[in-house]
Amino acid sequence: MSGSSVTKPTVKNQLSFNVEGMTCASCVARVEKALKKIETIDDASVNLATEKATVSSSQAIDVQAVIQAVKKTGYDVPVKTIDLQIEGMTCASCVARVEKALKKTPGVIDVAVNLATEKATVKALDSTDISALRTAIEKAGFSAAAKSFELDIDGMTCASCVARVEKALKQVQGVQSATVNLAAEKAFVQGGELAELIAAVKKAGYIAQLSHSSNQTHEEKKQQEQAVLKRDLIIALVLAVPVFVLEMGGHMIPAFHHFIHSSIGMQNSWYIQFALTTLILLLPGRRFYQHGVPALLRAAPDMNSLVAVGTFSAYVFSCVATFMPQVLPEGTVHVYYEAAAVIIALILLGRYLEAKAKGRTSQAIQYLVGMQPKTARVEQNGQYVELSIDQVQSGMHLEIRPGERVPVDGEVISGSSYIDESMISGEPVPVEKSAGHAVVGGTVNQNGSLTVRATAVGQDSVLSQIIQLVEQAQGAKLPIQTLVDKVTLWFVPIVMLLAALTFTVWYFVGPEPSLTYALVNAVAVLIIACPCAMGLATPTSIMVGTGRGAELGVLFRKGEALQLLKETQVVAVDKTGTLTEGKPKLTDFQVTEQFHEQDVLSLIASVEAKSEHPIAYAIVQAAQELGLEFLEVEEFDSITGAGIQAKVNGQQVHIGAARLMHELGLNTDAFTAAAAALGEQGKTPLYISIDQQLAAIIAVADPIKETTFSAIQALHDQGLKVAMITGDNRHTAQAIAKQLHIDEVIAEVLPDEKVASVKKLQQQYGCTAFVGDGINDAPALAQADVGLAIGTGTDIAIEAADVVLMSGNLQAVPTAIGLSTATMNNIRQNLFWAFVYNAALIPVAAGALYPMFGILLSPIFAAAAMALSSVFVISNALRLKRYQPTWMKQES
Repeated sequence: MSGSSVTKPTVKNQLSFNVEGMTCASCVARVEKALKKIETIDDASVNLATEKATVSSSQAIDVQAVIQAVKKTGYDVPVKTIDLQIEGMTCASCVARVEKALKKTPGVIDVAVNLATEKATVKALDSTDISALRTAIEKAGFSAAAKSFELDIDGMTCASCVARVEKALKQVQGVQSATVNLAAEKAFVQGGELAELIAAVKKAGYIAQLSHSSNQTHEEKKQQEQAVLKRDLIIALVLAVPVFVLEMGGHMIPAFHHFIHSSIGMQNSWYIQFALTTLILLLPGRRFYQHGVPALLRAAPDMNSLVAVGTFSAYVFSCVATFMPQVLPEGTVHVYYEAAAVIIALILLGRYLEAKAKGRTSQAIQYLVGMQPKTARVEQNGQYVELSIDQVQSGMHLEIRPGERVPVDGEVISGSSYIDESMISGEPVPVEKSAGHAVVGGTVNQNGSLTVRATAVGQDSVLSQIIQLVEQAQGAKLPIQTLVDKVTLWFVPIVMLLAALTFTVWYFVGPEPSLTYALVNAVAVLIIACPCAMGLATPTSIMVGTGRGAELGVLFRKGEALQLLKETQVVAVDKTGTLTEGKPKLTDFQVTEQFHEQDVLSLIASVEAKSEHPIAYAIVQAAQELGLEFLEVEEFDSITGAGIQAKVNGQQVHIGAARLMHELGLNTDAFTAAAAALGEQGKTPLYISIDQQLAAIIAVADPIKETTFSAIQALHDQGLKVAMITGDNRHTAQAIAKQLHIDEVIAEVLPDEKVASVKKLQQQYGCTAFVGDGINDAPALAQADVGLAIGTGTDIAIEAADVVLMSGNLQAVPTAIGLSTATMNNIRQNLFWAFVYNAALIPVAAGALYPMFGILLSPIFAAAAMALSSVFVISNALRLKRYQPTWMKQES
């Protein structure tokens, strides 16, 4: 329309929040009226049912004014404080940007951002979405790191419990991920607020608390649980045995039946069974009803629900038969007290055995924790005094006597000894320590006394980091577990439907007494279908496998690496520091007949001491190790591209390549064979002339580690290809590859090109593992499907790696892969048993074999089989504790 203008609609800002204390329509009216009086508010509405108020305005909404307005009416607006960890801030302007962004977020009242702690503390309305705050921070160019929580979960008994706890946690606002481990009884949550997480778990029917928040240790708690289970089991057995004898004794021994009938009478026998069974259900069996019935009412039945429904059905039917037999059809008046009583006793027996076995799955962690000494001898005012380990600080001087464990990480100041470092490296040979060497807390001092300066204490120590890594790996969820989770979430409801279907079919189609058959078979289905074994199949194997790995010096930082390592097709290794020692050494030294070895080495070491080249350092170190004298050097000069020359003790010394010797007019034929051999090994020979006479040939190289040969052979025995990625020249790389029987060589690669090399191997072979030193190789470690960082025990927190190998021994690589294979095979065995067991026995319990073979499964046998299935799974997982790498077996 010409001549007219279109007015853009005004953008409205809206804010919704909770109002507490409203009870009637007049309350609503008062709050609405108060809100509408605020100048900047255009409209306000209050809902009594939801206890929410919504205000809108064309201007920015003053949250503080809104709160004050509501409070003046006598009601309250709940607020909360949210702490956010901010990543990427570097200066005060960053702080200002983050604060500005957060204050613009609807519902925010006040913001305080601290650059030093990199934390934002936000005071906001209770209804404020944490994800909105994270989005505001990201739009400002920063990121908010989600807080991580480790929770102890009480009350979980089967895989369906795990699925429900995970589901409840994931629905909490701000939670990015949640993983629940049945074997460890822990939840690992990324994001959210602690109070909300605990409340969500409680609403799901379980109890949660922040891990280690109790004064009791996890081990003490487990022992207490075992003690309670043992007590309840004994009570159940004492009460159930008479019930079983009174009822089943007569069926098995006719004479006993006549004895009961003629002495106390069948009715009195039923009264006794009723009393004893009632005590069992009220005392040791109460736990099943306390957890199972609420879960059933929430329409989220679990294993406890199956037991509760099954035993209570048998109990109620028996009570009716005992006290009101006239209401039952003729021929169906039987009691099944023994079924309810014995089922409770057998399931408690299974739980007790399971608890004992589960305690053994975490022995690796307990073992590591036990390695930390409780006290240390610390120097104070010139004397050594005993201090608690938590009082030791960095910089303090400690005395470590023979046979004692090293209390904290440190550096040796004085003394010499041998230290057993097998707990971090997995290798039994003690390591020599003297001034300047690093020692690790928890290792054992052998025969000498050491004075050590503390360098890392508490959570910063190697041992603490190892424990943390093992705990993280043990709580991991492997990709294979995804299918299990999907199945178990629906498993219990489906079983209850199958039990109902079994009851219906037997009642309407089954032979007389159909009600009895219907009840017995429905109870058998409920009892035998417990998904405990499914829930334990994966986490128990992970716990034992990663624990055994820690004992062997293999730390799985990410649990997924356990599964991926088994699928590895090719292992790519960095050369320097991985295949080799990482330090150049004088490897070859040969003199002509006219000269003496030590004299020549003394001369050339004196010259090389003036150079800073790595080759020079290796020669100097070799002379120092032999205790040779260093002589006065004069007229030192570097010959560009050829070598060096100098005058030592009046003698003219030249050191360089064959070309330099030829320029000096010297014939090198005497060393032709030696030079050829060095060339085949990828070493570059250097020649020495003294006073214009050919004196010696030497070679400096980075020697291959002694264990490298056997490690690569072990990888080949596992059916893997081995590739070497190195920045060295192709000739040297090919020579080393030939010695070690390496399948593929990628040489002359710059550090930033290693990622492309790993990608090439992934395209060519598939799943690729990369082994490097964890520092220069970080990008390649991250790119590989599995990154394995070789460390020395003091660099274990390598973020790019999935697996940390504590020793410098390359044999740890086939150990890690072998352990991965053993663990995954163990998990598959457990899952096969758990699934096939249920798939096979549920139809049997339902009576599928009755029409052809006349076979029915008693609920008592169903309970025994169910209890044993969990014990079998855990016992199978515990076999991993005995895992030994192939190379260890060969050595022993």
